[in-house]
Amino acid sequence: MDILLSEEVLPVIFAALMGLAVLIYVILDGYDLGVGILMYYADPEEKDKMIASIGPFWDANETWLVLAVGIMLVAFPKAHAIVMTTLYLPVFVMLIGLILRGVAFDFRTKVKSQYKYYWNRVFIIGSLLTSLSQGFMLGFYIFGLKDTNYHYAFAFLSALCVAAAYIFVGSAWLIMKTEYSLQKKAVNWARNSLFIMSIGIAMVSLSTPIISERIFTRWFSFPDFILLSNIPIVTTITITATYYLLKKMPFEQDRYSWVPFIAAIIIFLMCFNGLAYSFFPYIIPGRLLINDAASDIESLRVIFYGVVIVLPCIIGYTIFSYKVFWGKVKILKY
Repeated sequence: MDILLSEEVLPVIFAALMGLAVLIYVILDGYDLGVGILMYYADPEEKDKMIASIGPFWDANETWLVLAVGIMLVAFPKAHAIVMTTLYLPVFVMLIGLILRGVAFDFRTKVKSQYKYYWNRVFIIGSLLTSLSQGFMLGFYIFGLKDTNYHYAFAFLSALCVAAAYIFVGSAWLIMKTEYSLQKKAVNWARNSLFIMSIGIAMVSLSTPIISERIFTRWFSFPDFILLSNIPIVTTITITATYYLLKKMPFEQDRYSWVPFIAAIIIFLMCFNGLAYSFFPYIIPGRLLINDAASDIESLRVIFYGVVIVLPCIIGYTIFSYKVFWGKVKILKY
């Protein structure tokens, strides 16, 4: 325990916990953001089923974003100040999107039927704004929050690719949770978004070693190159296998409907591992080290005990909620 709470190790533990929270958020809130965007292409009855598929989960999924930001604020205040100052505008847009989603989700069930269309549109816009802003922040963060035209262009391209990734995982969720015509539509949505997401993954994978000599050395020096080759290999195999599976779906008796969602998790996990290895030990790539950004060691120790209590509770109720509301979605009722 003394080793875990040491001044060298504890900041790394908090960085890992923050990364874990971000990864879980991207997977869980990613699919409900994707479902929200895809509502644009659905008819009114399908929209209700899509809302019903995320209804029990979407609000709780955002807990992981709150946890990640909270860890950065209390454990890495220097990094929090830089990130929130530099990314003030996209963070503002993201919050607007989240507010629109929350308001629209409730209001669409309370208004007269002729006004439901408008609140559905608000939910779609909120989902799209949130997805694009998060993608923009990721692209800007990858290049160390540098303020140049090239980095802005990359961030905008990253925004589109992250939105496509959310659409893919949202489509995979609908394949698993729905049936009949909506499931068939979800298969087509997944196949199209998988292609765009793959381009985004390739773009980031090729760009980061080119712009950073340090990252290039970490990835292409021996024996690291051999040990890390499993990340692009597993990602490529998963994407290829998923594409050919989607061409044959849906199957009779709903077989393998869960596979695309598991594939999305594997792809996100591989991408996260690649980025984490590229940036470590920096919390802001090329600018600020984890240990330099960390709070005082005594503060971290107090926070650590709080996390030990809170994190299992969050994981527990997340697992419980998904267990209770598992299965195919039915007609939306309130």
